[in-house]
Amino acid sequence: MVVTTVEKLSPTRVKLAISVTPEELRPSITHAYGHIAEEVQIPGFRKGKVPPPIIDQRVGRGAVLEHAVNEGLDRFFREAVEANDLRPLGRPEADITEWPDAKDFSGDLKVTVEVDVRPEIQLPALDGVTVAVEPVEVTDEDVANAVDELRSRFGTLVTVERPAKSGDFVQIDLVAVIGDEQVDSANAISYEIGSGELIEGIDDALDTLTAGETTTFRSTLLGGDHEGEEAEITVTVLSVKERELPELDDEFAQMASEFDTLDELRADVRSQVERQKAFGQVSEARDKVVDALLAQVEVPVPQQLIDDEVTRHLEAEGRLEDDVHRAEVAESSEKAFRSQLLFDTIVEAENITVSQDELAQFLVQSAQQYGMQPQEFVEVLQQNNQLPSMMSEVARSKAISVLLGRVKVQDTTGKPVDLSDFVVTDSPQDIADEETDEPVEVVAEAPVPADDAAPAAAAAEPEAKPKRSRAKTPKA
Repeated sequence: MVVTTVEKLSPTRVKLAISVTPEELRPSITHAYGHIAEEVQIPGFRKGKVPPPIIDQRVGRGAVLEHAVNEGLDRFFREAVEANDLRPLGRPEADITEWPDAKDFSGDLKVTVEVDVRPEIQLPALDGVTVAVEPVEVTDEDVANAVDELRSRFGTLVTVERPAKSGDFVQIDLVAVIGDEQVDSANAISYEIGSGELIEGIDDALDTLTAGETTTFRSTLLGGDHEGEEAEITVTVLSVKERELPELDDEFAQMASEFDTLDELRADVRSQVERQKAFGQVSEARDKVVDALLAQVEVPVPQQLIDDEVTRHLEAEGRLEDDVHRAEVAESSEKAFRSQLLFDTIVEAENITVSQDELAQFLVQSAQQYGMQPQEFVEVLQQNNQLPSMMSEVARSKAISVLLGRVKVQDTTGKPVDLSDFVVTDSPQDIADEETDEPVEVVAEAPVPADDAAPAAAAAEPEAKPKRSRAKTPKA
């Protein structure tokens, strides 16, 4: 059997001393012989049919033993982790301190493994936490702006013979040149001046131009083979159009909604704005509750986890040498990891489960965010072994909901804020009992920053297979 002792090196790191008996190693020895038999070519024997004595003679028992240990190391580590209720957060580092005798495979295999683990977190009494958020106030101006936004959706574009200004729609040709080389171009594209959605500097360049006029300006390219390089941009205005809005009356209300009168439409818009601001209260309350708990609870994070995430982030941005940005990313990553470790603790403390339906809904929404079909998105997750991470994200979202249902939330005037429409108020176990679909067991994965909870998140996933160090090859 696999015997393990655990030495706690820090709140987030342990050393495992694993001892594997010859009986426990035997399945890996058998597997090693079979695998080597498939690989070697020995005259007189078909592949896969080379007997162990011939392999011992031609390859050596030392090689068989090393193959067996490499094959079994992951299994021994996982068994040790499960037996000691550990939750690895990073890649283990293994050191084989004693090999079995390669002559007859007798004697124990002894391995020490160091690995970062999830720390033990003591949660405070949630009902003792109070946070204050901004009150919900819907002004006539808020309603008017929302109604104008609705009108703009039903507006029509009318060609005008005047200089362009902010808010106008122009049809333009673009040509980008670096030195004497044309590196990019676009023809007859539509653009709203002032939207800032095309390229830096174009809004100023287009201001006051009329149809048929051309101007040039310099800007940094945002895509293509020359992304990040400065180019001279030539823009030609083909036409100028302004948005003509419908009259604000009962007829508009009937066209734009299910209501008969403008007053009814305005009342409905006011309700929608109020609900949007209530969602804002929920978001503000969530952030403040997390900050309040993190201020009360010690949540240590393995430094290697932070360093790996910072490197991944800076490499993606091409800013590895930017020390100021490195410090900013390190700070935000540490807070994200602390928050998610806190949520994982709440998931366990509150017995939060994730149903098949909840996981499916989350995957569909995530697929839409990445412009992928749900089945395609799931296949990518399965290929990268990331479905457990997605499940953890759903569980963490439910943990936040539980948090908001337990703490006291009031606005800055002292008025209690009712979040019952947005949070879980019943116990998670009561909800699980009422659900018709089978709940999925949640096993918390290594936390990842909130903005990476998608396929790219694999960079921060734990790698359970131990990395060997200082291991010597056994001699027969």
